[in-house]
Amino acid sequence: MKMELENRTIEFHVSYGVRKKISIQIDNTGYMTVKAPNDTNQETIISLVKQHGKQIVEKLRLIEKSKETVGIKEYQEEGKFLHLGKYYFLHELIETTGLTEEELKINLKKFYFSSCKKIIAERIKIYQTQLKVKPKEIEIEESTTKWGSCSSSKKLTFNYRLAMAPIDVIDYVIIHELCHLTHMNHDRSFWRRVGSIMPDYKEKEEFLAKYGLAMTL
Repeated sequence: MKMELENRTIEFHVSYGVRKKISIQIDNTGYMTVKAPNDTNQETIISLVKQHGKQIVEKLRLIEKSKETVGIKEYQEEGKFLHLGKYYFLHELIETTGLTEEELKINLKKFYFSSCKKIIAERIKIYQTQLKVKPKEIEIEESTTKWGSCSSSKKLTFNYRLAMAPIDVIDYVIIHELCHLTHMNHDRSFWRRVGSIMPDYKEKEEFLAKYGLAMTL
C-alpha cells in the first residue's frame, strides 16, 4: 500500500494472520510491514498508520541517514571496523598477514561470532540473576532483520553483529530477550519489566535504529 505521511509518500506491506492486535514493524532497511488480524479492514489500517505518522517518518529518516554513513568496507590492514562501539583497524582485530580479501572476510566474521558468544555468555549471567529467569538455550546467529529473539521453547538467539555495539546496547538486547521469557508480547508489563532493569532502554533502541546499518560487514 501507499499513502502520504508528513509530506512524503510511504510504502508498506500488509500481512494478515491469526493475531489479536495490529502492529507496525520497520526493519533496519526501512521496509515497513503492518501486521493485522485477518478481518481488519483497510480503513482501520490507514487510520493506525496516520496515527503513528510522525514516529514512522522520523524512524525512516534515521534509517536513511544511517545508510549515508555506511561505506564500502576495506578488507586491508588499515580498514576500520566496529567492535564494542569503537572503530579499530582490521589488523587490531584479526591476523591479516598473507591473507586474501576473502580469507579476511571469513576470519573477521568468525571473530565477531566468537566475540559475541563470549560477551553474551558473560553479560547474560548478570541479568538472568536480576530477572530470576534462565533460558534453556542460547545461540548466536546471522540476521539482517533482528538483533535478538526468544522462542516459545525459551531459546534465545542473538545477532553476531551485536559485537559491534557498545556494551550497554548489548545489555539492552539481552535484557529485552530475557524479559520475553516471562512476557512473550510487547505489552505494558513487558516494558515495565525492561524499564525496571534499564530505565533508559529507549536510548538504546534509538541507537540501534540510528546506527544499526553501520554495524555490518
